[in-house]
Amino acid sequence: MSVRIKGSNAYGHLGWITKYCRICNRKLKVGIDVVYKCPKCEKVYNAYFCEADARGLHHKCPYCGTELVPVA
Repeated sequence: MSVRIKGSNAYGHLGWITKYCRICNRKLKVGIDVVYKCPKCEKVYNAYFCEADARGLHHKCPYCGTELVPVA
């Protein structure tokens, strides 16, 4: 008999795909919200941006100047 764990390991839990905007600290859910990332600074600075801040930055990373790409 298998027991289904409820919580962080359960299917549908958004903890694994939740990112925070680097500028405004808004909680972003990958797959629901439009999330942009810098391919170079993603791992170093955790550089994820919401749609409004990416538009304000003209889709350029504020750290290195690289073009921001949407998270698939």
